[in-house]
Amino acid sequence: MTRVVVAGGGITGLVAAREAAKAGATVTLVEPDRLGGKLRSSPFDGGVLDEAADAFLARVPEGVALCDELGLAGELVSPAARRAYVWSHGALRLLPEGHVLGVPTDLDELAASGILSATGLARVREEPTLPLTVPRGDVTIGSLMRARLGDEAAERLVDPLVGGINAGDTDQLSLAATVPQLDAALRSGHRSLIDACRAQRSAAAEPSAPVFFAPKAGMGALLAALVDDLRDLGVTVVSDRVVALERTTGGWSVGLAAGAALDADGVVLTIPAPHAAEVLRPHAARSATLLSGIAYASVAMVCLAAPRAAVERDLDGSGFLVPRAERRTITACSWTSAKWPHLAGDGTVWLRASVGRDGDDAAALALPDDAIVDAVVADLADTMALRGRPTEARVTRWTASLPQYRVGHLDRMDALDADLATAMPRVVVTGAALRGLGIPACIRQGAAATARVLAALDTAG
Repeated sequence: MTRVVVAGGGITGLVAAREAAKAGATVTLVEPDRLGGKLRSSPFDGGVLDEAADAFLARVPEGVALCDELGLAGELVSPAARRAYVWSHGALRLLPEGHVLGVPTDLDELAASGILSATGLARVREEPTLPLTVPRGDVTIGSLMRARLGDEAAERLVDPLVGGINAGDTDQLSLAATVPQLDAALRSGHRSLIDACRAQRSAAAEPSAPVFFAPKAGMGALLAALVDDLRDLGVTVVSDRVVALERTTGGWSVGLAAGAALDADGVVLTIPAPHAAEVLRPHAARSATLLSGIAYASVAMVCLAAPRAAVERDLDGSGFLVPRAERRTITACSWTSAKWPHLAGDGTVWLRASVGRDGDDAAALALPDDAIVDAVVADLADTMALRGRPTEARVTRWTASLPQYRVGHLDRMDALDADLATAMPRVVVTGAALRGLGIPACIRQGAAATARVLAALDTAG
């Protein structure tokens, strides 16, 4: 019987363990904390509210397929509110719907939004006339957007959206690793980036199709179903921390912090990159160095409840983004009770505000919870006319939680895979730090890692 040990109980590790068990392996999942990683739904204001991701992309298959396999397909809902705002030049302004990750495709709609000044808008209108130079290698998102769209559009359209998703700085994030859709547009052969994005939208699914899905009961429902399935498949869960790997005649001995060891034919590490580097260093120094070079940003999710009468504006969207240039504490605010109307009771508004991003996360997150709430409430008073104090508040800190893909990241991950294949056969490292942050990307990576381990075992056998 093939023995597989999976280190890390986030969504990537849970999927990796599930795939190994489905293939007939004896599987042990090692996780020192709670299962689920950043999938967490918990009680709030008499209901249940997610503390991190509250949805997954509907237009890629992995999340939908997993929910279908777990019997959750009939429970999926999509946001009731699709349009979003940007806080720019002293007002909330509608984000143009005709955009691809912040790159505008309808310039008249952009002009009507007021997000950009007349000068910034004129610079964007020049883009289709500018010669398009395609770089041979990877570049930062910011350098491309500044060259094509100008500084203002880069800072007030692309950075709040892409940088907000990744809690990052687009002037440092890799184009190829972070937004492969825009990298593909750049290299598609069109004469301009805007033209390439227009073509992508034309070729995309029906515009009215859902963009996001989530179980009606929150992302915790997906976690619960997945954990139940692992139990049914016979996966053993060990509450401990993997601290070492040692070679054995038939594979690997997986050392645990409590002193025990697990024998394994194959190992999947889905733990954070710095932890994985510690485990790998005695056997694969090159891989450890590559993993140690991955930076992380810290964020906090601040959930607030307030009477509807305390908000002096219509909540006619999913929420709003805040550009770095605005120098606010918050980076975004989701109008959760408008986005997901089934979650909050009548007369109550639920809000989820994000705090912290790469480069300016330390100061805000160093504050105590009450001070973070005060800063968020002050920002919301200015931006969306929140009056008075919230009736309930919750701060969830996610320290060093969002990996930052720097230029050349994918090449380094290819080098990591090649080095491990030679130095540590049947050991695979995967997870959000490598090839994608979102839930579907993590599902895909977990399944692929298990497939690689099992294929290596078949070859060795």
